[in-house]
Amino acid sequence: MHTKKLFVLGFLLLFCFGISVDAKVSQQEARKLGKELTPFGAIKKGNKAGSIPPWKGGLTTPPAAYKRSGQHHPDPFAKDQVLFTIDAQNVKNYSARLTVGVRALIKTYPASFELPVYKTRRTHAAPDWVVKNTAKNALTARLVGGGNGIKNAYGGIPFPILSGSDSEKALQAMWNHMTRWRGVFVTRRSSEVAVQRNGDYTPVSSQQEVFWNFYNPEGSVDDLDNILYYYLSFTKAPARLAGGAILVHETIDQVKEPRKAWGYNKGQRRVRRAPNLAHDSPVAAADNLRTADDTDMYNGSPELYHWKYKGLKEYYIPYNSYRVSQSTVKYKDLLNVSHINPKYTRWELHRVHVVEANLKSESRHIYQKRVFYIDEDSWNVALVDQYDARGKLWRVSMAFLKNFYELPGVWTAIDVFYDLQARRYHVQGLDSEERDTRVFENKVPNPRYFKPRQLRRSGR
Repeated sequence: MHTKKLFVLGFLLLFCFGISVDAKVSQQEARKLGKELTPFGAIKKGNKAGSIPPWKGGLTTPPAAYKRSGQHHPDPFAKDQVLFTIDAQNVKNYSARLTVGVRALIKTYPASFELPVYKTRRTHAAPDWVVKNTAKNALTARLVGGGNGIKNAYGGIPFPILSGSDSEKALQAMWNHMTRWRGVFVTRRSSEVAVQRNGDYTPVSSQQEVFWNFYNPEGSVDDLDNILYYYLSFTKAPARLAGGAILVHETIDQVKEPRKAWGYNKGQRRVRRAPNLAHDSPVAAADNLRTADDTDMYNGSPELYHWKYKGLKEYYIPYNSYRVSQSTVKYKDLLNVSHINPKYTRWELHRVHVVEANLKSESRHIYQKRVFYIDEDSWNVALVDQYDARGKLWRVSMAFLKNFYELPGVWTAIDVFYDLQARRYHVQGLDSEERDTRVFENKVPNPRYFKPRQLRRSGR
C-alpha cells in the first residue's frame, strides 16, 4: 500500500510539473511537416469546398511598390473584389462560421457593423532558419511547470504538431501564439486610442522597441535565461503623458520568475519597479477597456485558468488587413462611433484552433471565461471572446492580421478591443498617420540596452 501511494504521488508530481511522455511527437509525425502539413503544422491542403485554398509557400516577395524598411505596406491584393458582405440582414446564413463575439457585434450594431469577405489567401511564411528550428522543436519541446513554461524550444514554433491531452494541446497552442515569429528586433512608432460612445478619442503615441530573445540568431536554447523578449516603450504624446516610459523583461515561465517591469515618471524623474503589470491589471492608455493580459490578444502566465482544446474549425477572421494601416487612411476615417470603419477591413475564411480557458475556482480575474481563435498558419490569435463573472459575453478582441513581407511573416497590423457593455472600444497599433511604420532589423542589441537606466532616455 505504501509503495502504491508513493507511485501515485510521483505520478501527480510529474503531471503537475508538465513532464509528460505522452505529449511527445514521434519522428514519423514530425516528418509530416513540410509535406501534408506546412512547416508550421497547418494542414497544407485546402478544404473540400475550395473556399480555403492549399498553402503554397505564403507571401515571400514584396510588391514592386515596396521600396524600403519602415515604409507603409502597399496592398499586394488591392485588386481583389469583395465576394459578399455579412451583415444583420444575412448573418443567419453564415452563423456557423462566425464566432460568438462577431455575431454579437453584428447584433449590437446592426446598422453599421459588417464583414466584407474576400478570397482567402494563405500568406504566412518565415525564413528558412525559423522553419528548420520549428522542425527541431517538434521533437524536443515540452511543457513544464504544469504548462506555465516550456523547455527545449528555440527560434521557431515550439509545438507545430499539437499532442497529448486536450489541456496540453490548448496550452501548446497558446505557447505557439506567445512565441510565434515576429522578427528579431523591431522599432515602431504608433498610437492607441480609447474611442468613447460619442466617437471622441485622444491618441496616445509612443515609440516601442522589442528584441525577441527567443529568436536571437546569435543565441541558442541554452542562452535564453528564461527571457522571451525585451520591450521598451517611450510615450511621445499627448504632452501630459510625454516623457513616460516602460521597460519589460518578459519571462517565459512567469510562475518560476515573474515578469520584470519598470516605469519612468518624467515629473518625478524616477525609475520604479512595476510589479503588478500582469493578468487583469488595468492599462492606463486603454481607459479600462482592456487588461494587461489582453495585450497581443494574450500574454503572460496561463496559471489562472483551466485550458481546453476545442478543435480545428473554419471561421471568418480578419486577414491580409493592409488597408487599416495604409498612409492614405486617416484616423478620423478609420475610427467610427462604436467600431472601426468596415470598409477598411478584409475578412477571409481560415481554419483556426479553438482554445477555451475557464477561470480556476481559486483564481481571480475579471474574465471568467475566454475563447481564443488561433490562425492555423501563423499561430496568431485572431479573435477572442471574453466573458464576465455572470457568464455573459463582455468583450471581443480582434487582431487584424497581415503579412509583413520584409520578414516574411503574418503579424497584426492593429488590435481592436470591443466592450459590448460599455459600447466603447480601444485600438492599439495605429500607425497610418506616422511617417514610418515598423522597422525590422536582425541586429542583436548590447545587453545593457534593455537595463532600467535606459528609461531615462525618454526624459531627455
